[in-house]
Amino acid sequence: MDVLSQQALLGSKKTGKLDFCEHCVFGKQCRVKFSLAVHTTKGTVDYIHSDLWGPCTVLSKGCGRYMLTFIDDFSRKVWVYILKKKSNVFVQWKQFKMTIEKQTDKESKCLRTDNGMEFYLDDFIEFCRNEGIVRHHTLRKMPQQNGVIERMNRTLIERARCMLSNARLPKEFWAEGINTTAYLVNRSPSTVIDCVIPEKVWSGKHANYENLRIFGCPAYAHVNDGKLEPRAKKCIFLGYANGVKGYRLWCPDSESSRFLISRYATFDESSMLSKKKELIDAGKDQGIREKVELEVRAPDSLPIIPTDKEDGSHSTEENEEPEEQ
Repeated sequence: MDVLSQQALLGSKKTGKLDFCEHCVFGKQCRVKFSLAVHTTKGTVDYIHSDLWGPCTVLSKGCGRYMLTFIDDFSRKVWVYILKKKSNVFVQWKQFKMTIEKQTDKESKCLRTDNGMEFYLDDFIEFCRNEGIVRHHTLRKMPQQNGVIERMNRTLIERARCMLSNARLPKEFWAEGINTTAYLVNRSPSTVIDCVIPEKVWSGKHANYENLRIFGCPAYAHVNDGKLEPRAKKCIFLGYANGVKGYRLWCPDSESSRFLISRYATFDESSMLSKKKELIDAGKDQGIREKVELEVRAPDSLPIIPTDKEDGSHSTEENEEPEEQ
């Protein structure tokens, strides 16, 4: 309207501006853009992010359906706990709080969660109040306000899905994939803290990378079942054991499928790499075969061109010389 008025197309009519239009609000209201949150935490344990993911439609091997995640804001270290029920969140939070405070000789000050009912239990609220922990909550249907933990959950799920696909393992091993992903995330550079290792910030010690293995590769665990029995059992590597220096292995025996924790194991990582190379080569060969077939494939029908007419003359196009006899 202002442009039309400037071009004198409205005649004697004048335009004006409304300070507020309720009908425009009803028709054009949109969500406000989220600004980048900045936390001024001065040390570890000061600020904890938490969220509960689930329920998963597929039960894990340990009958778990939920994933409870904690992140320390200062170091960005992540902890993952697989739970069977939502009601276990409060018990796990108390155990986690006690563990990190004993390890660091510090006290947690703030906990950020969403509005899930598992974080609104009376016992949960009273415990945090008695411990002097400040609670930060998100608004309803606003997961962006808990973006740190939500983004980490996405990272854990995506990478676990990729590892299960690469290892050709069923979905029942999703918990093992997530735990292994969290182990690797804590030992990988984080761009949020200037590419420093979260485990280094948390403990002040450099992480050990000598025990890293390809997830899902064949592993041969040492056994001693008898003097004439084999000295190894073929298993599948599924991550790292908690609290002990050992590997978490899955023994897929038809008689007794079970998990094993073993320090003495031999890994065949080359088989995983060779399988991947075979798949890539097979894909290239298939593409070459399809290309060759397209290039040499003859049409379904060819036009029939008569060579002789009734009068014995040759059939030629106009302005085209007949073939020599």
